[in-house]
Amino acid sequence: MTVYSDDLLKEVLTRAKVIAVVGVSVNPVRPSYYVARYLGLKGYTVIPVNPLHTGESLFGRRIVGSLSEIDQPVDMVDIFRRSEAVPPIVDEALEQLQGLRTIWMQIGVRHAEAAAKAEARSVTVIQDRCPKIEYQRLFGELRMGGFATGIISSKL
Repeated sequence: MTVYSDDLLKEVLTRAKVIAVVGVSVNPVRPSYYVARYLGLKGYTVIPVNPLHTGESLFGRRIVGSLSEIDQPVDMVDIFRRSEAVPPIVDEALEQLQGLRTIWMQIGVRHAEAAAKAEARSVTVIQDRCPKIEYQRLFGELRMGGFATGIISSKL
């Protein structure tokens, strides 16, 4: 795992306002769903991206099929896809998104070449980390027993 300073992670999470979540699920038990939901609850504008659910609504926003369908500046792209799927996502983000400052790859997601390409364009890259977990850790939301999942269910 690459080591990122807490200062860098805090800076990324503080400066980002609009986050495109690529590979978000509409299934509330999937990590991509509850991470995107959490980020929205923390005040970020979350743009859900999933070609299998284009046009559906999630968290009050229309799901888009690709990054190229986003018609507003995006600060950060959060990737919930397998590592081998990263290069075309990074290419599309670099070509299509205005204001892009960060590519964030979720836990278990890494791609050195795609990261180097983004970094060469002055885009910060975070790999193999979760913005929800880092937000909770850095801004004092972790509970004594470990990390909070943010899952709220009326069935509990």
